[in-house]
Amino acid sequence: MLLWSFAVKMLGCLSGKIALVTGAGSGIGRAACIALYRDGATIIAADRNLNSAKATVELIAESKKDSIPMELNVMDSANIKKMFQEVKRHFSQPPSVIVNSAGITKDNFILKMDESDFDEVINVNLKGTFLMIQAAGQALVEANMGGSIVNLASIVGVRGNIGQGNYSASKAGVEALTKTTAKEFGKFGIRCNAVVPGFIESPMTETVPDKVKEMFRSQIPLARFGKPSGQQNCSNVKVAELIAFLASDKSSYINGTSVE
Repeated sequence: MLLWSFAVKMLGCLSGKIALVTGAGSGIGRAACIALYRDGATIIAADRNLNSAKATVELIAESKKDSIPMELNVMDSANIKKMFQEVKRHFSQPPSVIVNSAGITKDNFILKMDESDFDEVINVNLKGTFLMIQAAGQALVEANMGGSIVNLASIVGVRGNIGQGNYSASKAGVEALTKTTAKEFGKFGIRCNAVVPGFIESPMTETVPDKVKEMFRSQIPLARFGKPSGQQNCSNVKVAELIAFLASDKSSYINGTSVE
């Protein structure tokens, strides 16, 4: 059943655009889908968990022809290429808005961290973002289309955090990759920016040890974490509003920027 506020799709600043969101099954990814749809975009909700992606689409979309869910493993370049091919067949054009929200944590102290946990976080958060950027760029350049890529970084990529050496490194890499992408893709009319949220409660952060959470909380001026969707002062929605702004032509002269 549709949320009441989306019963009639609003024709806004993203009208006519196709937006592909990874990690769309929950958290910031789902909130981004809602905000982008509200502003007029057709949504491709991509997630490793197809049922979660379907739930997001059912939450916002008026018909199966409008927005679609897709199963996606961002670590699999063949999966990504196939997805872009399917999108082009379905919509006759590639998505011009890409939101790279897929991410994981595997927290531990550096002295105790398994190499496999370091590799997996880097592969999902950083390499996955790279593969998505590359595939999106190739599709848009081939179609002679401009676009906007919005990457999800993190404040721990700026400041570091105890117990999150892998996650911090991955998100710092996302910021650097964002700036490089902006410089390389700008001549094609493709912008790339990053959103740098603080600590927001989500299914992903449920795995963070309590001691690490408390250390992080002590560094936050408001002394609390951001609220997930459905709670008062929902931070996911606030982050999603920023994503929608960066995706739209309202931010047409913003490129290579990280917004904290």
